[in-house]
Amino acid sequence: MTNETDGTTHEEHHHKHHHHFEIQIDRKHYPVEKKELTGHELRHLPHPPIGPDRDLFEVIPGGSDRKIADDQIVEMRNGLRFFTAPAQINPGSR
Repeated sequence: MTNETDGTTHEEHHHKHHHHFEIQIDRKHYPVEKKELTGHELRHLPHPPIGPDRDLFEVIPGGSDRKIADDQIVEMRNGLRFFTAPAQINPGSR
């Protein structure tokens, strides 16, 4: 089937809009096909998923690393790097 507007087949047209990003979490590479992921989705890329006992941070070259909340939307791009660290426990919140 050919798309009459630009002459490409349906598969070619679909492929043009197919995004593939390579990101890292704790130095492991993960392929991502969505333009945006939430912190929750990022936490579920590794197996087993990143638990609530660890915080997720985006590496900001030359700046302060950014903590990613579960409901936060992160725009994907090649080479994004994330790392986890033990979650901060608030003193006195027992």
